[in-house]
Amino acid sequence: MNNPAQTPFEILGEAGIRELTSAFYDIMDELPEAAGIRAMHADNLSPMKEKLADYLIGWMGGPPLYADKHGTVCMTEPHEPYHIGPEERDQWLLCMDMALERTNASDELVEMLKVPMFRIADAVRNREGPSAADTDPNVIAAG
Repeated sequence: MNNPAQTPFEILGEAGIRELTSAFYDIMDELPEAAGIRAMHADNLSPMKEKLADYLIGWMGGPPLYADKHGTVCMTEPHEPYHIGPEERDQWLLCMDMALERTNASDELVEMLKVPMFRIADAVRNREGPSAADTDPNVIAAG
């Protein structure tokens, strides 16, 4: 008998999603190719690790921790002050891909998340064309 399809939350659990999120931000902090999106964040990434983990836990099928704490799950509004074009989206996706690899995510999970992760990253995109760093280095502010 086949096992019913599992949600990413059922595969990873809360601890696994928190580990993934921590790896994501560690990679963002380490990776020169992610400097554009790293510059959008405060020096201390701990609050963002918790917020993204809370969001992903609900998004992946677990309890709505982010909504319970923040009252909304709208991802576009918090990102409005930042220039997020295709380059920034791709930097985010690179960090997430590497975090999935670093946390030894199964091929099944990686495949399951590929399209939805692209959609979520693309949903916060608010610009077309070159990155803010290519046009005005003062556009990206530490948040």
